[in-house]
Amino acid sequence: TVDESCGKCPPCRIGTKRMLEILEKITEGKGEEGDVEKLEVLAKNIKAAALCGLGQTAPNPVLSTLRYFRDEYEAHVRDKKCPAGVCKSMMHYVIQPDRCKSCGICARNCPVNAISGKKGEPYVIDEEKCIKCGVCMTKCPFKAIFKNA
Repeated sequence: TVDESCGKCPPCRIGTKRMLEILEKITEGKGEEGDVEKLEVLAKNIKAAALCGLGQTAPNPVLSTLRYFRDEYEAHVRDKKCPAGVCKSMMHYVIQPDRCKSCGICARNCPVNAISGKKGEPYVIDEEKCIKCGVCMTKCPFKAIFKNA
C-alpha cells in the first residue's frame, strides 16, 4: 500500500509508511512496549482521516489481525518470539548434539557455509551466517536439526 499511495493526503502517504515501519520492527524482534497500541491507534486514525478508498482500507488487515491475533503481536514484542514460526528474523535453527551423527550432510548442503564441525563431534550452526533457509533441516537424515521460533 505504501508504494501505491498517490501522496495527496498525509494519513495515507505518511501513516501507511509509519505502520509498515512499526510492523517491520515488531516482526524483526525489535518491538518495544507500546508499539502494538501505537500501531492500533495509527491504523484507526488513517482509516478515519484518509481521503480515498486506498487510505481508508489499507489499515483493515492490521486492525483485523490485531483484533483476532493480538496475543501473537504481544508475544513478538514481549517474548521476542513468533508463535506461528514464520518471522525469519526470530527463527533459530539448532542442532541437537545427541542426535547429530557428524555426517556433514547439513554442512555440505548449507548455501552460506553456516554449519561447521568435525567428525566425531556434533556440528554447530553459526547464527550470524545462517540465512534461515531450512535446507539443513530438510537434508538431515537423523532429524537432528530443529527450528525454534
